[in-house]
Amino acid sequence: MGPISSAAATHPGLRRAGNEDAYCVRPDLGLYMVADGMGGHAAGEVASKLAVEAVEAFIEDTRTADANRTWPFPYNPAISFEANRLVAALRLANRRLGAAIGRDASLKGMATTAAVLLAGPTDLAVAHVGDSRVYVLRGSVVRQVTEDHSWVSEQVRAGSMTEDDAKQHPWRNVVTRALSGGEDPQIDVGPLPAEPGDHLLICSDGLSGVVPSEAFRPLIDGAPSLESACEALVSAANEGGGPDNITVVLLRIDVE
Repeated sequence: MGPISSAAATHPGLRRAGNEDAYCVRPDLGLYMVADGMGGHAAGEVASKLAVEAVEAFIEDTRTADANRTWPFPYNPAISFEANRLVAALRLANRRLGAAIGRDASLKGMATTAAVLLAGPTDLAVAHVGDSRVYVLRGSVVRQVTEDHSWVSEQVRAGSMTEDDAKQHPWRNVVTRALSGGEDPQIDVGPLPAEPGDHLLICSDGLSGVVPSEAFRPLIDGAPSLESACEALVSAANEGGGPDNITVVLLRIDVE
């Protein structure tokens, strides 16, 4: 698969006082994550931060396979070790949110999305819940590899709404699945084939809801580094009005 270079940037946007997004870039663990918190009164900020911390801690704790380990959830032999780690990590994060809500009633109603990539020795796994996205950019093709868990996306998939209508709908920010501290969430997880030269983009909807995906490649190619590419993507979202917090994590699969 090749070594991975990475960079990240986050910005509150132009219409929000705080930043309820959180992210993780841990090349030593092969872990890359974006979380977009919800709940207001700083609760969204708490939710995304707790989720990132919980995922990071579990991935660090399971960096080596241990046959004697007590797995916190039923292990699914149909998916990879890395995919199992991601599902367990996100479910544990959900429980951590529930515990925090139990200790502090003011946090009731907080939730967060999560989009995560985990690089194993030979392959990548991707998992997500909510409407934060993962894209693969290969050559001139930009492919969204996650499917939004949102009300408008469900209407589009059902054929009752067009993509253009969904972008303008007043319910476009309503997610149908998130980490919220309740029942164990359903996590979408799977392998992510990647080749040298690919760029992988993880982002909150502060980017994807404002900047069209066909603009990603020119912004990335026009930047002298991954760091400046992240800043260019954030700037494009702000130039588009910056209605929400913006977070981007950008990876490049390098040639060995």
